[in-house]
Amino acid sequence: MSVFNYDKDNNDIVTITMNMTGPVNAMNAEYNDAMRTTIERLEAEPALTGVIFASTKKTFFAGGDLNDLVQVEADQIEDFFKEGVETKNFLRRIEKLPAPVVAAINGAALGGGFEICLSCNYRIAWDSKAVIVGLPEVGLGLLPGAGGVVRLTNLLGLEKALPYLLEGKKIKAAKALSEGLINETVDTVDELVPRAKAWILAQKGDDTAALQPWDQKGFKVPGGNIKSPKVAQLASMAPQQLMQKTRGLLPAPERILETAVEAVTVDFDTALRIETRKFMSLVPSAVAKNMITAFFFQMGQVNGGASRPEGIERSEVTKVGVIGAGMMGQGIANVSAMAGIEVVLKDVSLEAAEKGKAYTAKLMDKAIQRGRADEAKKESVLNLIKATDQDTDLAGCDLIIEAVFEKMELKHQITRSTEGQLAEDGVWGSNTSTLPITQLAEASANPEKFIGIHFFSPVDKMPLVEIICGEKTSDETLAKAFDFVRQIRKTPIVVNDSLGFFTSRTFTSQLNEAAQMVAEGINPLRVDNLGKAIGMPVGPLTIYDEISMRLGMEIRETQISQGLISADDDLRPLATDLINTLVKEYNHGGRYHGDGGFYEYSDAGKIIWPKLHELYYKPELKVSDDDIKDRLLFSNVIESLKCLQEGVLRSVADGNIGSLLGIGAPTWTGGYLQFVNTYGLQRFIDRCDELAEKYGDRFKTPAIVAEKLEAGELFN
Repeated sequence: MSVFNYDKDNNDIVTITMNMTGPVNAMNAEYNDAMRTTIERLEAEPALTGVIFASTKKTFFAGGDLNDLVQVEADQIEDFFKEGVETKNFLRRIEKLPAPVVAAINGAALGGGFEICLSCNYRIAWDSKAVIVGLPEVGLGLLPGAGGVVRLTNLLGLEKALPYLLEGKKIKAAKALSEGLINETVDTVDELVPRAKAWILAQKGDDTAALQPWDQKGFKVPGGNIKSPKVAQLASMAPQQLMQKTRGLLPAPERILETAVEAVTVDFDTALRIETRKFMSLVPSAVAKNMITAFFFQMGQVNGGASRPEGIERSEVTKVGVIGAGMMGQGIANVSAMAGIEVVLKDVSLEAAEKGKAYTAKLMDKAIQRGRADEAKKESVLNLIKATDQDTDLAGCDLIIEAVFEKMELKHQITRSTEGQLAEDGVWGSNTSTLPITQLAEASANPEKFIGIHFFSPVDKMPLVEIICGEKTSDETLAKAFDFVRQIRKTPIVVNDSLGFFTSRTFTSQLNEAAQMVAEGINPLRVDNLGKAIGMPVGPLTIYDEISMRLGMEIRETQISQGLISADDDLRPLATDLINTLVKEYNHGGRYHGDGGFYEYSDAGKIIWPKLHELYYKPELKVSDDDIKDRLLFSNVIESLKCLQEGVLRSVADGNIGSLLGIGAPTWTGGYLQFVNTYGLQRFIDRCDELAEKYGDRFKTPAIVAEKLEAGELFN
């Protein structure tokens, strides 16, 4: 079969079956050649009753070729613009054909794939979980550049289209039908083309069947155009609301909003030209390159098993034991049961274990209220969780995950007393955020079957799991842990052993840098606000309060007492002294402990603890906003580079995805390692030198950056 198979039947209906080279259909040079030839042939047809676009792939059409897009630089944009205009014009020529065109959607139609569908007069989809439609380009730092913004806005109206455009919402066929994104569904994939032909034949004699709504005389955008008071108000208020969400760090949503407003302001073809120019302004940007690299290529690598040992058969956990029914343990039990795994949730008392099980009941009740589950689903999930205080109930578990307090002796005790309950080929996992796996495994009779499985809180919402290999962890154990994380629908990164591993070690560096700045005399509100200005969800001091400064202090003291670190080995001594002062002298250990931390909390909200200003604030101190922002950002970037240099990180992809999904790296960076690529390696070295000279050697550039620069390489 050719790239685009062209089949004309006795009724003069042409079915174009897309079957491009490779696993998916995508907009690239091959597509352009095939579509150009196809459209010219369609335009030359002496008799044409209708056209159907179908696909032989499991995915109807995957969209633009991101391998091409990510390589476009600013000095190439003029040539790329010309190619983009031609690609876009193909869809306009489809709309101008003298016969109706139908999209027969047999699989996912996202991005450019759905833009093809939108250029068709009628859209029929297979009602299957395999079919999802949408325009998710915003999640890659782009906008739908093949007419998606303009067509969807004209189809649905500005207000209804914006969530799909600004949030990149992807929906299944049934939802797409009710929302007006498609016109019809069929029960089986084999019905698609016959049903498309039947619809085409039913349109004979209807002169408007081949016209898109926006090409028909008297067309009005649903909900009104810019002259409508309601639409005008939305257009004036939306930019401010959007800025509150993006803080000006993500240009794609802004360009999408601008284009959508233009779509209800100017004529259709002018709006398409505006869309093209907005799209081209985003393609060579650092933000787009960062987001495409991380969220498409590297996310695919990580979830695809790039860090999983090869040659080991895939496995599934049928019974998992979770020891400790507190915040983390109850979350692990929940996500395991939701994945259909039998769970034994053990604590020191049956009451504590039952309380942990009740967490899942509470989550299921919320899902029922939102229409995402029913009582039968709740019952089936809860039936999978056995709450117990007996070790013997753990017998035969394929995997046991210990999720108790961060104390080496306690974890050792539990390992020794419970490890024997594992199935013959079972694996022991420790949910620890800081303690070295190699030392934890010393209590195990089978250290090769011992591994770290670090979840993030709240477990049911956080998508990342950090898998940590000790010195003796076998490849088979790593493969089993990896498969379990994918089984519970989480994203696994794999790292090597060290104190704090990758995520905790990196995350803590930023929090302590924020505390260091407060100790130096910088206004704490300024530190928090500038943290948000670089893209943190909330300020670093707010985060520190939430995760507990007291806990951080106790972990550090435990590490010193156990010889894991030296008391003199402190890159930020002012921060350490500040935390000790707040916790020990003023009982301000964080919000969880009731007396606040950097902030005071009440029913009216939160304010900076007044004593903090009295103790530390120096209004005469002059520090630039840029220095504060870079100290917060670079502290994490530098620690990530050290983890890569020391071999804690096994891959750049694991580092980027781990920082984005686990510890709140700003989306626009594409992850802390990818940030260096587009910032510029030499520029990064120079800025680190400036910060080191002003604020200390902790800002010196790790040697790996200079090595990459000399080799002419990036962090890939």
